[in-house]
Amino acid sequence: MFKATTEQEWLPAVVPGCVHTDLHRNGKIADPFNKTNEHDLQWIDKIDWEYKTTFDLTEELRSEQHIELVFDGLDTYADVSLNGQHILSADNMFRTWQVEIGSLVQEKGNELHIRFRSPIQEDLPKLKKLGYNLPASNDQSELGGLGEDKVSVFARKAPYHYGWDWGPRFVTSGIWREARIVAWSDVRVNDVFVKQEQVTAEAAQLSIEIEVESAHDGEGVVKVSDGSGAEWTVAAALKQGVNRVTVPAFIEQPKLWWSRGQGEQHLYTFLAEFVPAGSKDAAASKSVRTGLRSIRLVREKDDVGASFYFELNGVPIFAKGANHIPNDSFVTEVTKERYRHEIASAAESGMNMLRIWGGGIYEQSAFYELCDEYGILVWQDFMFACSMYPWDEAFLESVKLEAEENVKRLRNHPSIALWCGNNEIDSAWQHFEEEGGWGWKKWYNAEQREAIWAGYESIFHRILPEAVSAFSHGIDYWPSSPMIDLTGDKGQHAHPLSTEGDIHYWGVWHAVEPFENYNKKVGRFMSEYGFQSFPEYDTVRTFADESDMELESKVMLAHQKNGNGNRLIKEYMQLYFSVPKDFPSFLYMSQVQQGEAMKMAIEAHRRRMPYCMGSLYWQMNDCWPVASWSGMDYYGKWKAMQYYAKNSFAELLLSFERTDDGELRVYAVTDRLQPQEGKLTLSLYSFGGELLRSEEKAVRAEGGRSSLVYAAAEQEWLAGRDAGSVVLVAELAQNGALACRSEYYFARPKDLALAPASIRVTEVEGSGGTRFLIESDSLAKQVWLQAEEEGLFSDNFFDVVPGVRKEVEFRRREAGEAFGSPARAGNVTARSMIDFLAVK
Repeated sequence: MFKATTEQEWLPAVVPGCVHTDLHRNGKIADPFNKTNEHDLQWIDKIDWEYKTTFDLTEELRSEQHIELVFDGLDTYADVSLNGQHILSADNMFRTWQVEIGSLVQEKGNELHIRFRSPIQEDLPKLKKLGYNLPASNDQSELGGLGEDKVSVFARKAPYHYGWDWGPRFVTSGIWREARIVAWSDVRVNDVFVKQEQVTAEAAQLSIEIEVESAHDGEGVVKVSDGSGAEWTVAAALKQGVNRVTVPAFIEQPKLWWSRGQGEQHLYTFLAEFVPAGSKDAAASKSVRTGLRSIRLVREKDDVGASFYFELNGVPIFAKGANHIPNDSFVTEVTKERYRHEIASAAESGMNMLRIWGGGIYEQSAFYELCDEYGILVWQDFMFACSMYPWDEAFLESVKLEAEENVKRLRNHPSIALWCGNNEIDSAWQHFEEEGGWGWKKWYNAEQREAIWAGYESIFHRILPEAVSAFSHGIDYWPSSPMIDLTGDKGQHAHPLSTEGDIHYWGVWHAVEPFENYNKKVGRFMSEYGFQSFPEYDTVRTFADESDMELESKVMLAHQKNGNGNRLIKEYMQLYFSVPKDFPSFLYMSQVQQGEAMKMAIEAHRRRMPYCMGSLYWQMNDCWPVASWSGMDYYGKWKAMQYYAKNSFAELLLSFERTDDGELRVYAVTDRLQPQEGKLTLSLYSFGGELLRSEEKAVRAEGGRSSLVYAAAEQEWLAGRDAGSVVLVAELAQNGALACRSEYYFARPKDLALAPASIRVTEVEGSGGTRFLIESDSLAKQVWLQAEEEGLFSDNFFDVVPGVRKEVEFRRREAGEAFGSPARAGNVTARSMIDFLAVK
């Protein structure tokens, strides 16, 4: 049950949950995501809320020596009492809270009460005491009724709850992770860490660190097994309290864990048991699942700067993926099925890495378990983003405990590849460059600036790296993304032309640079870049009425959190695309535009392998239905960009590049370690399907890199023809079968002489309605297939050149999977860009 502390009526509550979702379930507030309802719900975070329940304890539980109440997550400022006695005060959303309650509990009718203090009222006095705002660019304080008062930085709480440039402001309170009773006697195993000292294909040398808590002194053995028959044992003399026992283990020819596309994701389950002296049975045990692998961030000086790439089991990995944000503004609404859809979508898109961005949460265990299973590496930020933070003793101690706990919680996951201190703060503040950064420094006097920076260094250069070093063997720490190196001078701060470190490139989008600059601004590891689009019409209709279907309506503006977003989408569309005929067509065109931008960026990065070894676009997903940089909308529907990314992240890729002097180049890019050979065919077609010219040649591409396989002057192919009326198709065949294909256009989309196209969708005979041949009598650009059933096609938003075969498969979305088994699509409709234009 829950209620506002000022109210009398108690209402049913769901745990895990939060005040907002409980209010909505009880019909007390309208759907927070609908229309402009967000603006009307800002009162919720200004008042205190309370939850209560009663519970009984079985005789079995009451007979145990220790009875503990454990909260895996309280959001955020909470006072807990049991049977009228205060037992706990919490102040950090990201920590676990536990307390011994054996002396307080009774057999029947135990009353548990939690009062959640308003995070706003709690933190306003801290701001007043400090005397000035700390930078927090995305804190939507004005929407929250706070004017210029930015209080988000004082709470160890998900930063995006206070708003972001893609998300709403819902400052939640509640029991956001599981609450439970834990009872035990004599001895228990609290933690098992499989410390991987050295792992190769020949052998794995492990130190398995086990934390055993005992109610009294005692002798025995700690035994570890891996499920394959191997077993390791050491004698253990336990003292009352917490004991740490290390069990050495050695596995010959281990089955290694690999990221997606490089090998199997083998997982071992290690069982640790404590067996008391004189007994054959274990008194306590705990199991953990992990994969055996070695991983490191390689930063080595070279002729042009320094490398920045991940080496997995001795193999350099080109990181292909995206930045992940929380899947919902109300994180307790995210089911394992929704996580699975995201991770499976990443895998289906050819990705091998996701970056958990620092403005959200340390994700639920299910997220990391799925990454382990699908082979998706995780770049893990600590939860700090785009802000400067306080540095008082209490805050720093809270950060220290948060860091230690979360590093320990996640350290057995083989998917964890890196811990990163924060998102964009080093480059935003740029302490060593007077005119650099986002202009924050000018707000403060010299004394304030030094204090703020000293606080920054305490967190990101001392507390966090110490936690990673102490509790997560073998995983590297990177202080801030982006950054060049921790030099202590202006050479530390990243910029778009850095030849070291990682880069966030936002010249395209924020600075309105042309798409073509993606080809020029390529760093060693591109950890952020992106372009916005709207979700599809059906998604927009979940939050807007037909009368709201215009770009500047109040509802549409409320679901566009980037102040310049709509203007930028339109401005770029005028540069590259023709005018859409209506608002639904604008939604489609925005997605195509986003896809084209991301294709150019991703392929520019991959063509520069091994100079560039990472491409993580912004962003994978959404936390509510909104116009944003995501490749999948809030409901998991793939935008055009997600299909583009799937093709551009393919294991084997043909990619075109036009140089400034007019040379047309074709690169074969592959993640496969073995050289790739095949027959390259280049075919020039008119938009009506006439084959105008063709060339063939045998090509060889080096493994694990980009290889130039063809070059010629662009004008040789045009030969006086109209640039807007022809398309060049490149195909690579291996062993007589098509391995990959790519198209090149000699003009921007708005300058193409498109004609109305008659698209034919024919069911492939014998496929049972799961496979379709797509044909057209004229060039059909960005063909959008829609099925009667809910699911995804193997490809979508593709071009159909007359005479060039295009076949797709439909898979139904089932049980949270991105793609289930092939399934009947039902009726399939096909439209192309010409159908969405104002003038055809």
